[in-house]
Formats: sequence, C-alpha cells, structure tokens
Amino acid sequence: MKTKIMSIFTRTPLHVGCGSSVGAVDQPVARERHTGYPVIPGSSIKGVLADLWTVTNERGEFVREEKDGIRLFGNDPADKKADAQAGSLLVGEGRLLAFPVRSAKGCWAWLTCPLIIDRFVRDSGAKVNKVEDGKALAPVKLQIDGKVVFEEYPLPVATGVPEDVVNAFKAISSDPVWQDNLADHLAIISDDLFAYFAKNACEIANHNRINDKTGVVEDGALFSQENVPSETMFYGVFSSRNEEDFAKLDAKLQVEDGKLQIGADATTGLGWCSVELMK
Repeated sequence: MKTKIMSIFTRTPLHVGCGSSVGAVDQPVARERHTGYPVIPGSSIKGVLADLWTVTNERGEFVREEKDGIRLFGNDPADKKADAQAGSLLVGEGRLLAFPVRSAKGCWAWLTCPLIIDRFVRDSGAKVNKVEDGKALAPVKLQIDGKVVFEEYPLPVATGVPEDVVNAFKAISSDPVWQDNLADHLAIISDDLFAYFAKNACEIANHNRINDKTGVVEDGALFSQENVPSETMFYGVFSSRNEEDFAKLDAKLQVEDGKLQIGADATTGLGWCSVELMK
C-alpha cells in the first residue's frame, strides 16, 4: 500500500460540525474524542474531493464521472442502476498540525506540541529528532526578554525550535503564507497547554435571523457557531495500491489551483483552503 500526505491549510475560518450541542456553543466543530483537537472527518474530505469528478448529464442531473471518479471514490449508493463499488483511494481524516493563536510579540504564533510532532513523524516518515514535552521552544521574533505570551499565558522559552522540525513542516505545503512565515512563527509548547488552546481558542461566531417585516431578530433565532481559525494547518494520510491514483488526484487539484471549499457556509466565505499532495 502506497501513502501520500495531503495538506489542508485554512485560508478562511472553517466549520466542519458534529451537530447541535447543549453546551455553551450551539454548533461546535468536530473534535477528536481523546485529545479534543479539531479534526476534519475523512468522509468530509472524501465528499469534497469526489465532487471534483461530478458532471452534469443530458438530463441536468449531477453524476460522478465514470472513468476516474468511480474508480477513485466508488459509485453513489443511491444509484440503483449500478452495482455497489468501493473506491480505490483511502482517504484519512484531517489531523491538526499547527494551530494559530495570538502572541504578544509577532502578532500571532503557530503552535504545535510533541504529541503532534510524533504523530506527523509516524504518518509522514519525516526525519525529526525527539522533542521533549514540557518546554516552550520559540523563535526570537516571538520572544520578550526570554519569554513568550500566547493568549493570556506567559511562558519561559528554553531554546529555539529545532531546524529539522521547521523543515519537515515546511515541506508539507507551498502556500506562500506558510512558507514565508513558518520559521519566525512556529512554536512548540507542552501537550497539556496545546490541548487547552485547541479546545478554547477557536472562533465563536454569533448568528441571528432578522424578520424582513419587523426588522428585528426572530424569536429563538440566535445561535453560536464554533469555527477553526484561518491559517490552521491540517494534514491527512491518503493510501492506495496504485500510484496512478495520486497522479489523478494531483492533476485535478491543479485544475482547481489548489483551492477547495470544505465544510459549512460556503456562501459566506467559510472553509476555503489551500490543498495539495506532499511531493
């Protein structure tokens, strides 16, 4: 089985939800159960990619292009005219790699942690030395007198971020924002503190609906929605027995100029991402 890493770098806030909630946020984002990290389910990514092979037939119906679309992603289970067929491309979930937060110096920082680095090394095969948990590592551009301040938390800095970590992360995406800023904005913090930021530093957008006749808010129409912030980096592990599958997917992404919309609220600008297969 051959594997490739796909990067998903959010250009705008992203909402891939998990249904309504009875908690403080009405519509939270999907999260891993054991870590609380935001995650993009593989089914969401697969649906967006499969739609790249959707065409309109002579009756005006949207159907999957026969040759490559069905081979890669399978046929539509609702299509009673065709036998069920699984796709040859195995699509993994979008896992968190770097999460942006406010920084007292340098404006913002991309945070990661030893657990995420270990996962990425396992999934990608990158050559990175082990990073010890519990210490804050950050570039000089984020430091104030040997400390960093992320959101409301001041942290003493042990040293800079290892160059092998920066290079391994940099190779995942050619997006100019990622390439130009990673070395000066990537910081490594403890697993515990990273989990706190990943759970509590997402955007909360409040929505309501205005009654066109009265000009005031409809009763019961106010709700809150959680969004993963812009400039969050995810990655997914894709597998196939056929190297040609990756070439077909890469060619289709090139046609889309490496930009895809994922998740909810496409008409209000959410979910636009830079997407590419790692070379």
